[in-house]
Amino acid sequence: MKQLIITSDDFGLSTGVNRAVEKAWREGILTCASIMPGGAAFDDAVKIAKANPGLQVGLHLTLVQGKAVLPNEKVRELVNAGGHFSDNPVKSGFRYFIDRGLFLQLKREIEAQIVKVLDAGIPLTHVDGHLNIHMHPTIFRILAELMPRYGITSFRLSRERLSHNLTFDRTRRLGKTVENIIFSSLSDHCRPILEKLGIRSATEVKGVLNSGCMTEEYILNILDGLCNGLTEIYFHPGILPDEEITRRMPTYRHTEELASITSSRIRQKLTSLGIELVNYRGDRKNHA
Repeated sequence: MKQLIITSDDFGLSTGVNRAVEKAWREGILTCASIMPGGAAFDDAVKIAKANPGLQVGLHLTLVQGKAVLPNEKVRELVNAGGHFSDNPVKSGFRYFIDRGLFLQLKREIEAQIVKVLDAGIPLTHVDGHLNIHMHPTIFRILAELMPRYGITSFRLSRERLSHNLTFDRTRRLGKTVENIIFSSLSDHCRPILEKLGIRSATEVKGVLNSGCMTEEYILNILDGLCNGLTEIYFHPGILPDEEITRRMPTYRHTEELASITSSRIRQKLTSLGIELVNYRGDRKNHA
């Protein structure tokens, strides 16, 4: 049997994202949304989640290109004067790995992000990360301790078959190859620890190599070749105009990604292929 999770990342980043998430849930095939605790529209996202209780919400851990939830004095070496993390993921990744003095501040902030969502009345069952920061070795070490403590039972292993992707999209071949090597290595590190903890993950995650370009045509192409078992496809839908997502992700095709999630052609293909829509809890969603 083939099962498919459809996730929207960046829930809470802006009202344009939040409106897209609600539309994708009510009118499309969306089954999950990953919330950014430091997002400017976090409170609005919480209201939407509570109004749509069937929508599963996970943590979109943010430690780059976003705002901390703790005050500056508690994470002084992680943020600038405005409380924002660095916009440079490569530089941040090296710092988080090499500078052991940051470990306690990172742990403090990660736990605070989890607690902020739970305190808002939103149960968390899965974790992923902005720019896949959740698989960083230092960050994952912290999450491996915190997830069982807070009842988080699923984790996004950001691994995707390069050959399958390139069959339908030959852009960025060098970049995709490098990303594939990095994320495959990180997944191999995380997987045995997750299995030992009893934390679930999908067999494959689509969206890693085509982030921001998950168009209807691309999705229709890849559905035929999904792996058996559980696959996750993640998107970045948005309703424009929206200054925040345009500023942060100027090349992402937010409107087209929302159109993919609400596409009748994609729903029809899922039906014809007998692919079940589910979330990480295992709840099924009718897509016919």
